[in-house]
Amino acid sequence: MTAAPHKARIYCIANQKGGVGKTTTTVNLAAGLAQVGQRVLVVDLDPQGNATMGSGIDKQALTRSVYDVLIGGATVREARQRAEQAGYDVLGANRELAGAEIELVGMEQRDRRLKAALAGAALDYDFILIDCPPSLSLLTLNGLTCAHGVIVPMQCEYFALEGLSDLVNTIKQVHANLNRDLTLIGLLRVMFDPRITLQQQVSEQLKSHFGDKVFDSVIPRNVRLAEAPSYGLPGVVFDPASKGALAFVDFAHELVARVAAEPVRA
Repeated sequence: MTAAPHKARIYCIANQKGGVGKTTTTVNLAAGLAQVGQRVLVVDLDPQGNATMGSGIDKQALTRSVYDVLIGGATVREARQRAEQAGYDVLGANRELAGAEIELVGMEQRDRRLKAALAGAALDYDFILIDCPPSLSLLTLNGLTCAHGVIVPMQCEYFALEGLSDLVNTIKQVHANLNRDLTLIGLLRVMFDPRITLQQQVSEQLKSHFGDKVFDSVIPRNVRLAEAPSYGLPGVVFDPASKGALAFVDFAHELVARVAAEPVRA
């Protein structure tokens, strides 16, 4: 069931380490949330446009994109596209977005452009998920400045904890200087293989250090999730019965329950 009208919860899916499953998490969480009755917008802030393509939208065919929204050439409502099969809306990205970095430098409120744009569509959605690039760029800052919190997908590997401390410091800095609403929402363990002892050890370390900031849901390493993007679909839609898809739907339920326990600010 859809919640009563309120401003959307805005979450960045971020990790300063590349290749950890940020885009997979973004599109599958979006599809999972849509399946449990939530209105969702995915904002693709990565010039590679993988979240756009992984939602079934041709990034080359976009007439308006997140680039146009950031530079003031279009509103969110004008630029968004419907990902019909996936069940959510997308503010898409393509190579044009790489140029936005340079153009934004000279603009007023350069780190708050996305915040201003999303304000105009905040009542249209229950959740807005922002797929951030792996670097700490002006694009990522635009995401962090408008978000209520950060969801961090991470593999339980040796170097993961080191990268995590960098991200936590970034969140603290943005919270102190740019966005008092920003918090670490939680850590999502992805590509998890319980047969690997090291992964279990890192998982336990995470839980002892971060406590209830570690989501109960765990996303297993899953072939069907990996295959889905080549078909232009989130794994949740591509193969709903797969272990990966079921785990993401569980995660969507967990996130909705968490939000219900912490009412959104007006």
